[in-house]
Amino acid sequence: MTALTLAKPGDLDTILPLIAAFHSEAGVMQDDDALRAAVAPLLDGSPHGAIYMAGPVRAPIGYAVISFGWSLQFGGLEGKLAEIYIRPGVRGRGIASDILSTLPRALAGAGLRVLHLETARDDARPRAFYERMHFTAREDIIVMSRKL
Repeated sequence: MTALTLAKPGDLDTILPLIAAFHSEAGVMQDDDALRAAVAPLLDGSPHGAIYMAGPVRAPIGYAVISFGWSLQFGGLEGKLAEIYIRPGVRGRGIASDILSTLPRALAGAGLRVLHLETARDDARPRAFYERMHFTAREDIIVMSRKL
């Protein structure tokens, strides 16, 4: 099993390069100051989310970001897997599977009722992976966003 550790303020300089690598790979444009400002509250214990590092704390091989909200439909605390990233050199070794097996159980123990994630509708590989990890597509809804 891949070790998961809740990231803390002292982990900021360790986690930022991983997040920047994911954002670069995903085509997310964000300057360093904006990224630092977005990450710091999650490491400081914000009730809005958390970052979990995968692997050794001093040299993590990946991370997962969970944001929190409230759902009447699901009866309480909900989470959204906002990001999950594994270093390219260690992909395909079951690390993401470990994260998506371990993290939901731990979060359920803390009161989380449902965990959501978003993936491209037409990207079969990640969609098949998420389905193997017990996520189901909700074909009756679409996610709509309004950037503020």
